[in-house]
Amino acid sequence: MSTLSATTTTLSTPNTLITRLFPGAQNLSGLTFMVLAVLGTALLTLSAKISIPFYPVPTTLQTFAVIALGCLYGSRLSAATVALYLFEGALGLPVFQGAGAGLAYMAGPTAGYLVGFVSAAYIVGRLFEEGFGRSMPSAALLFIIGAVVIDIPGLVWLSNLVGVDATKTVYLSYQYAFLLKTGLGAIIIPTLWNRASEHHHSVDKQ
Repeated sequence: MSTLSATTTTLSTPNTLITRLFPGAQNLSGLTFMVLAVLGTALLTLSAKISIPFYPVPTTLQTFAVIALGCLYGSRLSAATVALYLFEGALGLPVFQGAGAGLAYMAGPTAGYLVGFVSAAYIVGRLFEEGFGRSMPSAALLFIIGAVVIDIPGLVWLSNLVGVDATKTVYLSYQYAFLLKTGLGAIIIPTLWNRASEHHHSVDKQ
């Protein structure tokens, strides 16, 4: 019994969107943890495949999905989900943007961003667990922090491959898309939290 209890505590997802939406997710079995991780990788795959015709270059929803996943799952589950997603890609499954897959693709220009996904999911998840993201300003801050955590290794790696000038051009090209995603996140995350909280309180009163 004590072993089972310790396992459940290790797989807890405290103070996250998923626990607010589904209180039973406060403590997860190992099987449920893995099922949620697999579902999360499906979300990340879908976000990578959705190309939005945005000026000056098309963009995907992948960065948005990684940060939102941190709010939804919390630090440990979201980081484990992104790590599983990268493992799927390393195995050759078509989970990345376009038709790219395998270790050769992962070592290419986007390698730094992929590494940043894991860190961003954990850091954003941890901050959300601590109370960030309940209001529009703090949710916007979460998306900014997540984007910075992803961009740092992404831009460093890219600059080593293509040079600083080309990297600067790439970085500036997706700033409008970044502003749009941040604005959407600042609206969606607090709205989900507040709606779930209202439902949670109404259930408690009953």
